[in-house]
Amino acid sequence: MSLGQNIVMGVSGGIAAYKAVEVVSRLKKAGCNVNIIMTKAATEFVTPLTFRELSGNPVVTDMWEEPKTWNVQHIALANWADVFLVVPATANIIGKIANGIADDMLTTTIMATKAPIIVAPAMNTNMYLNPVTQQNLTKLAGLGYHIIEPAVGLLACGVEGPGRLPEPLVIVDKVIALLQNCRDLQGKRILITAAGTREAIDPVRYIGNRSSGKMGYALAGVAARRGAEVILVSGPSSLPTPLGVTIKRVETAAQMQAAVLDEFDTVDIVIKAAAVADYRPEMVAEQKIKKTGDTLTINLVRNPDILFELGQKKKQQLLIGFAAETEDLMTHAQEKLTKKNLDMIVANDVTLPGAGFNIDTNIVKIIHKNGDIEELPQLSKQQIAEILIDKINKMLTKST
Repeated sequence: MSLGQNIVMGVSGGIAAYKAVEVVSRLKKAGCNVNIIMTKAATEFVTPLTFRELSGNPVVTDMWEEPKTWNVQHIALANWADVFLVVPATANIIGKIANGIADDMLTTTIMATKAPIIVAPAMNTNMYLNPVTQQNLTKLAGLGYHIIEPAVGLLACGVEGPGRLPEPLVIVDKVIALLQNCRDLQGKRILITAAGTREAIDPVRYIGNRSSGKMGYALAGVAARRGAEVILVSGPSSLPTPLGVTIKRVETAAQMQAAVLDEFDTVDIVIKAAAVADYRPEMVAEQKIKKTGDTLTINLVRNPDILFELGQKKKQQLLIGFAAETEDLMTHAQEKLTKKNLDMIVANDVTLPGAGFNIDTNIVKIIHKNGDIEELPQLSKQQIAEILIDKINKMLTKST
């Protein structure tokens, strides 16, 4: 196998830096071109000379050193990379990246690149499990970074637990898989809806739901990294917009309907991951409603069924829906698949631990139009997004 693609690998200052040497060796054997950026702390564990000899390229260790070629070096490397890899990624470097700190050559180049970024954490177990580290990793995953979970075992500090750098073969396999899938959606236009909608009661209050948008945002980030032009129609959400994604922010079901229909005829794929309110107040009070009695009656009327409408209008588009249920999951999901003319539906029981709204994991069943059903174990929403985009890409390939 000869990939012939460009890898920039950042090495930060942890004892696992010695394993990064084998990662470079394996990437070279796979036919990759590799450039190394080392933090100052990393040079205390492995010499730049070692990486220079293995990679066949100069090793960058100082943002202020004389450049080997006439260019702005961090920009040149950022643009050169097909994939950016950080091995090992210490708690310190993860914290810097997650919070936009660019104070050395490695973090500056990461800030400047548009390439997919793989982060392989390695550190003491307590540091890895620290809520700050976990929050930083979750933030990076939400922004579209690829996180390789650390291995569990005996660490250099004598503690046994999660925090070991994954084996070099595992890291290189991840790089190769990413390179092979990197732009497989190039030329495709995908519309994704995410988060919940809000229906006003008065200027202060609204009817809404618990959806955070995490699933839809994860799907948008994965699709964009794989080359698609992505339009994300989002209800209110605090999540950052994934890199390379065009976002249209809406609040109500009617606004979401208008935004979706505006794009529908020009897209190849629609993924409806939003939790759209089924009903809205019949009347919206112009002023805040005051307490005047023990009860308050609000008449609700049906909102438009956006997914049903798309199912009636669709021509060449693939149409993917979601079904979040609390009972009779498969019955309701299969009815929705048929009634709304979907090509695939992703069903989940939001009452299960580890599934549902406002958490980073989910447990889903994927039901295809031909009746095939796939059950996934509890996975992160990022992992589920990768799996779903893979399946959608295969459906596209079969239809062409």
